[in-house]
Amino acid sequence: MKATLINIGDELLIGQVVNTNASVMARMLIAAGIDVCGTYVIGDNAADIESHLRLGLQQSDVVLMTGGLGPTKDDITKKTLCRFFNSELVENEEALNNVKRIFAARGYELTPINRAQALVPKCCEMLNNDLGTAPCMWFEHEGGKILVSLPGVPFEMEWLMRNRVIPKLQDTFLTETIINKNILVQGIGESFLSDLIEPWELKLPENIKLAYLPVAGMIKLRLTARYPENSKEPDISSFLPGLYALAGQYIVGEDCETLAELVHQKLTATGKTLATAESCTGGTIASRLTALAGASVYFKGGVIAYSNEVKETALGVKHETLAAHGAVSEETVREMVEGVRGRLDSDYAIATTGIAGPGGGTPEKPVGTVWVAVASKEKTVAQLMHYGDRRQQTIDRTVNQAFAMLLRELKNQN
Repeated sequence: MKATLINIGDELLIGQVVNTNASVMARMLIAAGIDVCGTYVIGDNAADIESHLRLGLQQSDVVLMTGGLGPTKDDITKKTLCRFFNSELVENEEALNNVKRIFAARGYELTPINRAQALVPKCCEMLNNDLGTAPCMWFEHEGGKILVSLPGVPFEMEWLMRNRVIPKLQDTFLTETIINKNILVQGIGESFLSDLIEPWELKLPENIKLAYLPVAGMIKLRLTARYPENSKEPDISSFLPGLYALAGQYIVGEDCETLAELVHQKLTATGKTLATAESCTGGTIASRLTALAGASVYFKGGVIAYSNEVKETALGVKHETLAAHGAVSEETVREMVEGVRGRLDSDYAIATTGIAGPGGGTPEKPVGTVWVAVASKEKTVAQLMHYGDRRQQTIDRTVNQAFAMLLRELKNQN
């Protein structure tokens, strides 16, 4: 079964708003056993909407489109759908009650322009949007094909996909079972990893595919297994021992999308606490962790020690250390990490110091030179990295390096 995605909005087309809907929808569809064969971003233009609808219905079983369902004049999706299906707009009682409920809860008066949100093409089935006033509309097309129009507001779209659209698609079509398994790898380049695990990869069954997804000094290996519905599939994990035998030293965890999620999972499970001292990463490590719900269970706090003065006063780095070795040195990063761990009384701590660039480098310490340290009550480990002259890449790679080092220490002390 195949699906086409169409995301509508001038703001998406010109890059004013990042189109996160496509990636979220694709992940949800793949997890439900539905392949995505095309994704299109188009403006609020009726002719473009109609032409892409025709294309989508030719190449796939389902077309899912987002956007253009608001109450203002530039939102033209419903009128375009009426023309496409030779239908007319009618007021839907369930949609109207939903709009009234939302306006009453917010203490707003229901104006005529907002009442128009309850207008939907007569030929569609309305799927109620509990989180917003824009309806979700389900159309049946010739040949058994389906078109679904959803609001473009990301949290409304995601709720509707999960609670309305995906279940209805699975009831309508016979879908495959698709199982994904993520293995997070750090400390080896993509080409070297490919050469290392090639003997194992060549032995995988035809219905199991391996993808290499490199990002910021980390590689996510994604195993995707496909099975016909109701078939008996083996546990995908049964294929992993061979991978670990070849690349186990570089594998830091499984079943997470990012190293931050894996750190979050491990610290939550073990009950251990963490503190951070960041210079070149500027609080990025702390931000990645506190973006995850429940981080307060283990994260005690962090210090952004960008200046030498703060390194001394907030973390206890010795003035003599900075004078003799500089801020970007093994000696300094060790005192940073031990200082923050002791002052915040945490089980573990992470520290970073480096030259993110584009300026500030020297022949001895060029731009991209970074020291990362991890401390526990038993020991401190530090590592020197060289990441080149791209500032954001240096920051992102440093963050993943720090997480990987912490995960290895957690593993070694279990």
